[in-house]
Amino acid sequence: MKAGWTSLGQPTSPDGAGGAPWAGGAWRYTERTGQPAPRPAPGVAPDNQPAPTAQTSSDTLTSPDAQPSFGAQSSSSDPGTDGEPAGTGHRRAPKRRRGLATVGVVLLALVAGGTGGVVAESLDEDTGAPGTVTVIGADPAGLVERPPESIAGVAASVLPSVVSVSAADATGSGFIISEDGYVLTNNHVIAAAAEGGAIELALFDGRRLEAELVGASPSYDVAVLSIDAEDLQPVVFGDSGSVAVGDPVVAIGSPLGLDATVTSGILSALERPVSAGGEPAGQSYINALQTDAAINPGNSGGPLVDSAGRVIGVNSAIASLGMGGEAGSIGLGFAIPIEQVQRTAEQLIRDGEAVYPIMGVLLDNSFAGPGARVAQDGENGPGVTPGGPADLVGIRSGDVIVQIDDTQIRTPAELIVRLRAHEPGDEVALRLERDGETVEVTVTLDSAVG
Repeated sequence: MKAGWTSLGQPTSPDGAGGAPWAGGAWRYTERTGQPAPRPAPGVAPDNQPAPTAQTSSDTLTSPDAQPSFGAQSSSSDPGTDGEPAGTGHRRAPKRRRGLATVGVVLLALVAGGTGGVVAESLDEDTGAPGTVTVIGADPAGLVERPPESIAGVAASVLPSVVSVSAADATGSGFIISEDGYVLTNNHVIAAAAEGGAIELALFDGRRLEAELVGASPSYDVAVLSIDAEDLQPVVFGDSGSVAVGDPVVAIGSPLGLDATVTSGILSALERPVSAGGEPAGQSYINALQTDAAINPGNSGGPLVDSAGRVIGVNSAIASLGMGGEAGSIGLGFAIPIEQVQRTAEQLIRDGEAVYPIMGVLLDNSFAGPGARVAQDGENGPGVTPGGPADLVGIRSGDVIVQIDDTQIRTPAELIVRLRAHEPGDEVALRLERDGETVEVTVTLDSAVG
């Protein structure tokens, strides 16, 4: 049988859009536990922006299913150390320039599908440094010791924070981000229940609780839920800007309904442009972390963690061979970087909705590239929004955007991914081709709700 990519839907190519503002406060720790202390967050003002239609990719793929600050965040890139308190105020996702070749955006589908443990950390008596963690082995009556940096040690520290999510006919994963009951997952995991359907969470300790939807962002494929429960253990956040290709990672979730499943691998690529989703309204654009850790339907919304057990991404999509039947892992999984997730989640908790950046253009998806061509005025609206960021710097219908900052652009979807890695108010440098000439402009991004 001929192998190929399997697409689960058509991508949209809305106005160039990217991150959302860092919505607030600091993340701080109590000593050694990494537990969070809530902080209030400031607000953001959205505006409206038309979204264009998009062309269907010939390749096809598949993806895994489906106020105030929360969680604990580590500022250290050393896998074995605890994080230091983060600063207050606005924070931007770090910009990486690793010399990676720019690739075309990957079109994916979302991965939704349809055991308890004991952990104790022992310290070295002489140095006070972490020694081993005690975990349940194959015999539940017998405890075994593993180094905290081992996969078993990492799994033991993160598993109590991971939940299974059931919403309508979809199942997926999620993880606890605050002691007061906020849980993070993918939008596509809970989308079927977004209009008032029941959402149920199964916690690691066996409790089953009904969850309330706090807010969701289809644009970033992020959703925040809330549960009323005590004795919750939130995750510790890492820094996806400090990771490198080849770093070890662990994925945890409920693939195919098998809760508390742990898989491991490495980071295969950084800043991989990925478009995932079915209907245009549910399309998401991700500047993703790529991993070869096994991710399958049901892993969506679960954490991707580093070798210290800190969350660096949210598992959201997989690629699979178009050979019929249910998609499964072929070692191409994609996760949303945690910095983007944090910004979006804080907005959802505070406002119930999230914003993304726009430049005020519609993109022509019939253009074969390379680059992204600004559409002509038509039934979907003007190619360049009057008075918008692009209009203010002289961008015209028919201009082809071939570069953003230091990154070459091949397709409209790739431009959107690169823009959504920014925040409203950021400045981006664009290189355009117009009537055989090169034009360079700097655009200050505006915001839209989505």
